[in-house]
Amino acid sequence: MDLEKNDIKRLFPSLDMNQFSFLPLLEDFFDGIIVTDEYGRVRFVNEEQARIDDMPAKDLLGKKVTDIYHVDDGISPTLQCIKTGRSIKGLACYYRTCTGKIVNSIHNIFPLFEGSRLFGTICFIQDFSIIEQRFEAVFQPETIRDLQGIGPLRALKRGLPLANGTRFRFQDIIGESREFLDCVEAAKMSAQSISPVMLFGETGTGKELIAQSIHNNSARNQNQYVAINCAAIPENLLEGILFGTSKGAFTGAVDKQGLFEKADGGTLLLDEINSMTVGLQAKLLRFLQERKIRRVGSLDEIDIDLKIISSVNQNPHAAIADGSLRADLFYRLAVVFIRIPPLRERLEDLPLLIPYFLLKTGSLLDKKVAAVSSEVMTLFSQYPWPGNVRELEHVIEGGMNLVNRSHRMMTRHLPTHLSLFFKDRNREAVEKQKPETDQTDTGRPGSFSWSPAWENKPEPGKGILSLFQTRTKSEVHLIKEALVKTSGRPSAAARILGISPQLLNYKIKKYQINRLEYLSQLSDHIK
Repeated sequence: MDLEKNDIKRLFPSLDMNQFSFLPLLEDFFDGIIVTDEYGRVRFVNEEQARIDDMPAKDLLGKKVTDIYHVDDGISPTLQCIKTGRSIKGLACYYRTCTGKIVNSIHNIFPLFEGSRLFGTICFIQDFSIIEQRFEAVFQPETIRDLQGIGPLRALKRGLPLANGTRFRFQDIIGESREFLDCVEAAKMSAQSISPVMLFGETGTGKELIAQSIHNNSARNQNQYVAINCAAIPENLLEGILFGTSKGAFTGAVDKQGLFEKADGGTLLLDEINSMTVGLQAKLLRFLQERKIRRVGSLDEIDIDLKIISSVNQNPHAAIADGSLRADLFYRLAVVFIRIPPLRERLEDLPLLIPYFLLKTGSLLDKKVAAVSSEVMTLFSQYPWPGNVRELEHVIEGGMNLVNRSHRMMTRHLPTHLSLFFKDRNREAVEKQKPETDQTDTGRPGSFSWSPAWENKPEPGKGILSLFQTRTKSEVHLIKEALVKTSGRPSAAARILGISPQLLNYKIKKYQINRLEYLSQLSDHIK
């Protein structure tokens, strides 16, 4: 027997039960829940309570609570609640289940009334063992969240140096786009493994941030994290820096630890590994096979235990093809391969990144800039961001230096190259909106119109659409298709497209899509 709709209707008279399902809420509770009628018979039990009692939920329905838990009517707190009509809160007790399991629990029982008539009870049961587990889990540092979002204090705390040579952890990472979250989830899972990890991303995408977070989420987080940019060190010095030197190996050489020894027990990041010479890559390959190193000029082998994280800013298959990366080394280092998407592929994260950098930079420059103007936001969403998140941070910092009394960053505050980009885009949009007889080919690659005219086929003699035009046309088609399926509801359409409702609304305005047309289609259908 299940909890019936008319019972819930008595509890919540304003609810339309045809439009609202109450039971899934009870099923998802962390507490065990039992609902009884006025005779103490079980009308509903959720899966958590069935787990506590070691019995299938269907075996509990319809039975009286005294039969299930083998207690007298005078002892049962549920029947006491029915008899007195008063709630019982925070009752600590223990009982034995039908399978012999002892449950230590806290009970909170509330009477259910229709007017003045009591027609049942609802009981919330917390298992002590589960409470203890959740208490331990919730106070782990990585599970504690600032519910007030990005505040000044949180912005200042991000990136503070830690004792193990790092500054970042996974909770410092900002982003909600699907591909970026998949990347972060893969990084979290790889942290629990000893396998090498290779990060592939353009300059400024956050490879170092991800690498440090992997170390801090691993069992090695108390040991040292060491990073080196292989492209920044001359090749004649890099071997000694990595593997160390032995006295007498060359003129002036002394016994000195290399980065492999300094990172022993921890994590070593080899940034831009494709810049390392092929000969040194062979020596690195030997370490990956043997887990031993030799200092330059020494015959003694040293056992090393560390996790290797490498990164490349070029497609590794292209690097293998041009001979800058050994194929066998790639297969060893890329046991776990993680691609970090560039900022132009995760523009929906701009509303999260911009406030954070405004707060961070504002605290350093002692300025309070609350937001950017709508024109700046439009520009940011159109700009290709070749320098990715790092460029965004520097652009905001540069703009903040020019903000005087304004509490918003305007286009006049931005660096010159972005202002010129914005003016070019506006001019192209105006030119494309002119009649066809007045249009002239500007010759700029990637130019396109921001008006609905860009949906037309390319004009004769102008060839195929540019990549940017094609991508835009496809994006608008998908948005319109989602609006058709959802009868013009942005939130539902955003779920289909896998983006935030805010980003979808922005794109609807950007592409001049009339959402009311899809709402009117719904009205016509209803008629």
